[in-house]
This record gives sequence, C-alpha cells and structure tokens, in this order.
Amino acid sequence: MLSRSEFIRQSLGLHLFFARIMKEHSFFLQIGFTSKNSGYIQQANDFRMAFDRLLANVISLSSGVVSTSVLQSDEVVTPFTLEAEKASSYFTGVKIPTKLTEVETRLMGNTSRVCSPSIYREVIMLNEEAMRLTRALAQFKAKLLSDVVSCKTFTTNYPLLIDHILREAKFYFHLVRKLQNYEDMNLEREAYEQETFWNRIMAEHSKFIRGLLDPTEGELIKTANNFGNEFDKLTEEAKEAMDKALPISKVTDSSLKATIEISKFKAQGTEGLVECKIKSIIIPLLGDHTLREANHYLRLLKIFSKKA
Repeated sequence: MLSRSEFIRQSLGLHLFFARIMKEHSFFLQIGFTSKNSGYIQQANDFRMAFDRLLANVISLSSGVVSTSVLQSDEVVTPFTLEAEKASSYFTGVKIPTKLTEVETRLMGNTSRVCSPSIYREVIMLNEEAMRLTRALAQFKAKLLSDVVSCKTFTTNYPLLIDHILREAKFYFHLVRKLQNYEDMNLEREAYEQETFWNRIMAEHSKFIRGLLDPTEGELIKTANNFGNEFDKLTEEAKEAMDKALPISKVTDSSLKATIEISKFKAQGTEGLVECKIKSIIIPLLGDHTLREANHYLRLLKIFSKKA
C-alpha cells in the first residue's frame, strides 16, 4: 500500500503533467471549430479555464513536495513551453495564462513538507476534482467525436486526434482513481499497460505531425512517417508482451531507444515551430505538447528498464 507521502507526491506529479495536457486538449478543440459552432467553442473554453484553475491549485501545493525526477524530466514544462504558449496565444487570440508556466519553472523538488496533514486532505480533494473534470471532458470529447464522424459538425482536428485525446482523458481518470483507491503499483503490470498505451500515442503523434506539415517539408514528413511505422510495430509488440508472447523487457528496451529519438525529433520540431523555421499548419503549442508526452513516457520507461 502507498505511504501517505507517496500518495501525495505521485498525485501531484500526475496532475502537473496531465492537468496541463487536458487544458491544452481543450485549447486545441476550441481553436478547431468554425464560427457556426459557438456553443462548442464556449464549452471547450470553459473546460480550458477549469483545468487552468485545477493546475494553479496543483502548482500551489507542489513546490517542495513533488518528485524531483518529475520536474527534471521536462514533462511538466520544456525550454520551449513559454514561447510556444505566447506564439499560440498570438495566433489565436486566446488568452493563455503564461504565469502558470513561469511559476512551474521555479518549482523545487520534494522536502519534508510532503508529510503535512493539511496537504494530504487537499490532495484528496484535488484528486476528486480532477476526476470530476476529466470525466466531464471525456464526455464532451465523445459527443464531439460522434458528431464529427456522423458529419453533424466540422472541425479542423482529425477524428483520430479527437479519439486520441479521448483515450488520454480516460487514462488520466483511470490513473487518478487508482491513486485515490490506494491501489498497490505492480511495476510489471504497469509496464504492460503504460507501454501499450504510450507506444500507440507516439505512433499517432507521428502521423499527426506527418499530416500537418507543409507538403514541401519532405524530409520531416519522411522522418515522421518512419517514427509512425516504428511505434506501430512497438505497439503490437507491447500487446504481444501483455499476452506473454514476448518478454516485456525486450519491448521496454526497444521502446526506450525509440522514445529517446522521437523526443529529440519533437524538440527540434518544436524549436523550429517557435522560431518559424518549419512550414506547417501545426500550432506551436501542439509541438510542445507532444514533446512533453514523449518526455513523460521516457521517464516511465527508465523506471521500467531499471526494474526489469
């Protein structure tokens, strides 16, 4: 069973990563609608602002509490996050609260403050709020996906992207609920689950990047396509490992190597988007968003690799 301090530390680390991911999902949905769908635009904006508030509460509790490894992994913020937010706000007119990012860059790793009873109670309430918001956002995404595939609504977001971010919301909810229930973490089982999930996510990121690059960016398109194929294969291998047809250690090693490389690719791409050196229809914050997800997965893989 988790200790109280680990419950606090893991909960806050999870929210620092995923609450930002959820607010950005809402932003990507918001900017993808036409003016006809003002109701959807408003709903997405409301979710974005609700997750901004959740993230602000998480940040206020995290300094001196959250794991240093989480802060050092570049999954919370990257060197490009602030500029990507500023550029994306400029392009869309949506006011992104960049002060949250500025505060996150100054967060410190865990100290004895983690044992405070008041923080424990606040984290329990934060987890409940995160589950409530994430469940509602998942329902919104599911309704939108249904409307898009039945041609009732148009958006510039791929149907697969909507399905992709719906799966991420469900996964976040699942992980918070496990923490809230104080479920013991079995690292081998966790590796099967996380690697199957995140290899598919990495494959789809590659395909989204490929499809949003300008047709003249031939080399980048080719690289993205290769990553898509590689992570498709790794997804299948992770499923085989889950069925005991392959050792999970083999999949972990291969996934680690591939994720290191795709993280480098995404970092270069995000820098290129922020500096206007890549021709595409990729909003800069989307590049940074996918980079943080790769960095999050990379931290997990390093944990699984050491335990193999």
